[in-house]
Amino acid sequence: MMEQAIATYREEATELLAELETSLLELEENPQDDDLINRVFRAMHTIKGSGAMFGFDDIARFTHEVETVFDQVRNGKLCVTRPLLDLTLQARDQISTMLQASAGGPPADDAVGQQIIVGLQALLPQSTTPVVTEAKKAETASAQGEVCQRTYRIRFKPAPEIMLGGTNPLNLLNELRGLGQCEIVTHLDAIPLLADLVPEQCHFYWDIIITTPHGMDALKDVFIFVEDDCELKIDLVNDSGAITAEDDANYKNLGEILVERGDLSPVEMQKILSMQKRFGELLVQEGIVPSSKVEAALLEQQQVRQIRQERTSQDSGLSIRVPAERLDHLVNLVGELVTVQAHLSQIADEKNDGDIVTIAEEVERLISELRDTTLTMRMLPIGSTFSKFKRLVRDLSTELGKEIDLETAGAETELDKTVIEKLNDPLVHLIRNSIDHGIEMPDVRRAAGKSPKGIIHLGAVHSGDSVLVTIRDDGAGLDKEAIRAKAIERGLITAGAELTDKEIYNLIFAPGFSTAKAVTSVSGRGVGMDVVKKAIEALRGSIDINSTPGQGSVITLKIPLTLAIIETLLVRIDDSFFVLPLAMVEECIELSRADVEAAHGRNLAHVRGTLTPYISLREQFGITTAQPEIEQIVIAGVGGNRIGFVVDDVVGEHQTVIKTLGRMYRDVQGISGATILGDGTVALILDPSMLVRGAELVELRQFN
Repeated sequence: MMEQAIATYREEATELLAELETSLLELEENPQDDDLINRVFRAMHTIKGSGAMFGFDDIARFTHEVETVFDQVRNGKLCVTRPLLDLTLQARDQISTMLQASAGGPPADDAVGQQIIVGLQALLPQSTTPVVTEAKKAETASAQGEVCQRTYRIRFKPAPEIMLGGTNPLNLLNELRGLGQCEIVTHLDAIPLLADLVPEQCHFYWDIIITTPHGMDALKDVFIFVEDDCELKIDLVNDSGAITAEDDANYKNLGEILVERGDLSPVEMQKILSMQKRFGELLVQEGIVPSSKVEAALLEQQQVRQIRQERTSQDSGLSIRVPAERLDHLVNLVGELVTVQAHLSQIADEKNDGDIVTIAEEVERLISELRDTTLTMRMLPIGSTFSKFKRLVRDLSTELGKEIDLETAGAETELDKTVIEKLNDPLVHLIRNSIDHGIEMPDVRRAAGKSPKGIIHLGAVHSGDSVLVTIRDDGAGLDKEAIRAKAIERGLITAGAELTDKEIYNLIFAPGFSTAKAVTSVSGRGVGMDVVKKAIEALRGSIDINSTPGQGSVITLKIPLTLAIIETLLVRIDDSFFVLPLAMVEECIELSRADVEAAHGRNLAHVRGTLTPYISLREQFGITTAQPEIEQIVIAGVGGNRIGFVVDDVVGEHQTVIKTLGRMYRDVQGISGATILGDGTVALILDPSMLVRGAELVELRQFN
């Protein structure tokens, strides 16, 4: 039980650290935003409190020191500055390292943590003169300079299982008592009969009337660790700073208070009012409201005399946390169902039985809906990855002495979680290249008539069954002549080679290629862009580069939505079946013996007046049986070019459940996986990019 709680804490703390980093970077742009300040404080407060609860005492102690300093910001006594944010970001990294160390990672350096604390404490003001923000004025100021007292009504109804997680509700009530004058009424009407009583569960709930100089945030902080495990309602019912002589009359009637609490309906109130007895006595007598609730309402009526109600209510959506392994297992099961459904459909066609066909069609519809729903469950907004790069841009631009802002768009665009995880490293390489090679130094930008601050735009948008991720900068653009010269120097092209702009740009994906004049900590070793291309192709995606000298570059990644189940084109060579990703297929044409002879041994086909190169999959896989008189060419878009793949026959579209290959076949070129057809036959999934690359290498060896 405790191990599960600790694992949950690590997961939640990781999410809070990501939120903390995002909030700090946003705070740098809007240092006066009280909502952001509160988000930062709450994240640290939760990490500290939960850490102490589950035995992470080192994290709790360190976070407490950071939280104490940032509390001065929340109270308006310390301004948000660049040094403060730098140290707080370093503290966030230190907490992350400590969290990883608790799970078996390398230990955190205590000296680094101490340096961060010393640096933060040095920023504390020497005087007590507060720097008061607008939000704090409402809590601390009054016309006479006196403390502004507010009275709040709290309904705290914990979930029955709250104590199973180690929370004692009485500790929360005692913490409230420390904030001001407090009256608490316990409600017992939810206690079940003895036969149904579970001793480990909480069957009480409370109404609290509290008068305090602290604001709403202080009250919410008391319940910050249990807000998802209780019904909590906090209403401001009196503000001493808002009393006027005209308001100096009796507070609300008892019935009004009970109606506001939700303990009494207006209809029931009118029914009781029609009786000539004391209102509270009649409610208890009629059994409409328990005496404890009437007592709580009377306490509020007596304690609060002057009020204009400011009522807030907040609905929180319900969600559950599911381990990623369970979702992966569910997707695998759905994949098996898709295979079984294909088998059922094939049998239905063979039997030609109307009832079986009807059942097969209904099963196909249901499994299709189940597949879509299951895959949707694994979808995450790509913004969870985008937010990480703000820190990367901030730190790297500072290191290089550049001024750069990161703009994002389409953060709500969803991708499969596996795709997002594998997309992270390629995006890091591309953004680092944009910062180092693309954006110029501020003085160079001024001389070119640009703003000294460069912009990197990171965006995502859906495009059919894929997502287009764009990295655009307003830097100097790619130097075509420098790329060409470097390619000639390395023997990638000949000096007289005529290349299009796109072909020149694609040279930067060659292994070890770099035009940097010096090796730095950021770039210059030629490692990165070839890794990017391999990673994107491993995702069955594509990468495209466009650049305008002096205006910047645009790199577009086309990524499939999911890697689990894809739409493919099923093809056949002799008695072997293969599938090609349907998203890459553009069209299919015939290839006759006459067409082959007319090409004089070159693998070129005329497609509407254009020569299109093709790869014979028979030759590629060493299939030596007799070729049919008329073959089929499947034209696909690969790396921005149209490439044909010659097969015996095109069977049709197929919903493919991807199965990984075993270790023995891991290094087979041109094959990315396998799938099982309805009759149990195995079909190999082709990787067009790898097939093209392999064919280019063969041609290069023959040329040399």
